[in-house]
Amino acid sequence: MSKAMTKVERQHVEATVAMGCIVCRNEGYGETPAEAHHVRYLGSMGRRAPHTAVIPLCHAHHRTGPKGVAYHAAPWTFEAAYMTEAMLLEQTYDELGLTFPDEWRR
Repeated sequence: MSKAMTKVERQHVEATVAMGCIVCRNEGYGETPAEAHHVRYLGSMGRRAPHTAVIPLCHAHHRTGPKGVAYHAAPWTFEAAYMTEAMLLEQTYDELGLTFPDEWRR
């Protein structure tokens, strides 16, 4: 079971989701509604990454699209087509005007 979000974490997730899907924007599709994707590369032993380690993805790029579109359909194919989670997370932090933690760099 994941830990409940703090007020600061909730605000971070809300600001991230409000950006719209980062992949859709990078691909030139404009803003599309997004949901929070907790990056996997920072999780360990079945634990979810911190609530501040989220990227905004639309439902198609996150979980409902086919292989090559949705991250959860095929992570390696998604990252080959777009960018790695680490790169997208760093871009998210940059666009939010936040400092990306050095320990999260790959």
